Amino acid sequence: MSEWIEIGKIVAPQGLRGDLRVYPSSDFPERFTEPGKRWLLSPDQVEPQSIELLGGRYLSSKGLYVIELAGIENREQAEALRNSQLLIEKGDRPQLEEDEFYVPDLIGLTVINQLNGETIGKVVSIISAGNDLLEVEKISTDTSVISEIVEDNLPQESRISRHRKQQKKTQSSQSKNILIPFVKEIVPIVNFEKNIIEITPPEGLIDL
Repeated sequence: MSEWIEIGKIVAPQGLRGDLRVYPSSDFPERFTEPGKRWLLSPDQVEPQSIELLGGRYLSSKGLYVIELAGIENREQAEALRNSQLLIEKGDRPQLEEDEFYVPDLIGLTVINQLNGETIGKVVSIISAGNDLLEVEKISTDTSVISEIVEDNLPQESRISRHRKQQKKTQSSQSKNILIPFVKEIVPIVNFEKNIIEITPPEGLIDL
């Protein structure tokens, strides 16, 4: 399933005419509003099926989209799709702006201290808390092996930006994880060819 990206999950029917409520896991609104081919994966299926999106709209009060799919014309048909995943092909991801990155692409990258060349650890999560933070699992002091990162089979289509303003250092409450502000001043280099992120941490940021 590595060639697929989840963009949303069908959570309920909307009305009586087959419309569907979708909780988004993509921050590209056009995935739910612009007509075109999408893919559905039902809980009891192992292979997604193609389906045509006819249109959609955003319900700001609910934080979800209401979409219309070809061939789904009544509430019973819509109810049968509850808990199905809405997918796109991985090669269909939009072009990002400069200093924007897809979140799944950052997970698992090795973090290097640019100031001394030392390996700090691996990115295990991205945290949105007003400003985006890289959660990094530090290398254990008694081993050079970094714990394996378990990724979802269907990565979500989220993007993350490096804001250019300086931010305060932040430290995780977890014993072996640290939080690094994803800003240009602290994270100057993201190199996907080498699978590394280089950081220039302020004093005390990576000390536990």
